Amino acid sequence: MLCEHYGSVEAYSSSVEHINALYGYAMVLTRNSAEAEDLVQETYVRAIPAISRLRGESNIKNWLFKILRNAWLNQLRKQRTGPQIVQFDMEFSSAGDLVDPGKQSYESYVNKLEAEQVRAAIEQLPAEFREIIVLREFEELSYQEIAYLLDCPTGTVMSRLARARSKLRALLSPAFA
Repeated sequence: MLCEHYGSVEAYSSSVEHINALYGYAMVLTRNSAEAEDLVQETYVRAIPAISRLRGESNIKNWLFKILRNAWLNQLRKQRTGPQIVQFDMEFSSAGDLVDPGKQSYESYVNKLEAEQVRAAIEQLPAEFREIIVLREFEELSYQEIAYLLDCPTGTVMSRLARARSKLRALLSPAFA
């Protein structure tokens, strides 16, 4: 099926390399590992049949992120009409909190604490700010790519990112003072 179109195999293999980035983005959107996994799977279910229609110069990562975001928005619409279920994400348990004994164990411990503080601060941001921080700072998408993904003007992306960074700075300033 993929070999019917020249370039489909290359496009498919290129799309597979983005699974971790898609999962990270899905975690930001859903805040739940099981839902994030389902969302990534739904993304590939939608993308694989359409991959042969991509042009060679297409940005596969942006395309996959757009599919993922649209699938998430569709899920949100469905959830509004259905009953709400609360689930706890046990992915970040205390079992992995041990520090490796070694020469740089203090530095590792401090870095881990700082990363946890940043992650906690990002989680406190409203969804629109959380999403834009992750897309720009962690996924390193350009302003234009984010604008395409969020279906908004580039200026909106820039101003939303500035507000998100400002809110994040305010949340982190007591922790790093």
